[in-house]
Amino acid sequence: MENLPQFLIADSSEQADVIYVIHMAYPRFCLNVTNDHIHWMETFDEEDAEELAATTETLVQEALEFFDREMQKM
Repeated sequence: MENLPQFLIADSSEQADVIYVIHMAYPRFCLNVTNDHIHWMETFDEEDAEELAATTETLVQEALEFFDREMQKM
């Protein structure tokens, strides 16, 4: 399998005012950049909750930094 980027930017004509950053590695999620809502694309067990809580803030910050860098390039 080829190497996928860690983050992707996505939008939809059905939600014209929303931009998403998608995290492609575990734990996969879709971050709504407009309101910081996270949609997880994984199923987690209770034992995953502690690890998830510890990494979520860092991953969201990385996603938003990625988004800002990409927007500056435009």
